[in-house]
Amino acid sequence: MRSFTASVIVAALSLGTPALVQAQGASSQPGAESPSAKSSTVIRSIQVVDIKELQPAVRAKVDEIVAHTSDQDIQSLRKTIDATPQAASALKAKGLSSSQVVAINIADGILTMFTKTA
Repeated sequence: MRSFTASVIVAALSLGTPALVQAQGASSQPGAESPSAKSSTVIRSIQVVDIKELQPAVRAKVDEIVAHTSDQDIQSLRKTIDATPQAASALKAKGLSSSQVVAINIADGILTMFTKTA
């Protein structure tokens, strides 16, 4: 699990703004994992999913990943989200901010940001 977390965070950090410039809109379905995502990945859409909406088995996996992710990695991920207008806008459209993002997933050109609210 730890290598998956690192891969997802590295994938997010390596995307940078250029790949997310092509993002368009948000939806609410979680995607599948793709730990091999690199800077060549083009993000076509962004989804924001509250972990409370996930099925229990999927939620347990996300919770486990979050538990094994360092605070430094989470803060780095959130800074990247804040620096990416499309990602920040997708969160704002749902009344959320990067401080509520606990994990991400990149698959098939879809960036899914998993959020946790109080």
